[in-house]
Amino acid sequence: MPQHDPIPPRVPGRQPDLAQLQRAADAWTRYKRMMKWMVLAAAVAVLLALAWLRSDGSPLTIHMIIATIAGVGLSVLVGTGLMGLVFLSNRSGHDDAASGREDPR
Repeated sequence: MPQHDPIPPRVPGRQPDLAQLQRAADAWTRYKRMMKWMVLAAAVAVLLALAWLRSDGSPLTIHMIIATIAGVGLSVLVGTGLMGLVFLSNRSGHDDAASGREDPR
């Protein structure tokens, strides 16, 4: 038999705890900092992929360069972005509400 979602309903007019808001803000700051580094990692991956394609000896057309930038760069960004969101969800406290636990500390 299916079970209902364990997330308790929000009470209108009830403000979230200041510690929870600070925890979420810290998690978002860390996520944004991590994604700045992942943009650099994506750029390095694109440059390495283009260097490898150039070393193959075949000519690099503009279409090949654009496809490599889009394919490799976006794959790295999407993969790291989604994985980062998993950690963001855990650090900000969203997973705690879904687990049914009151206070994880």
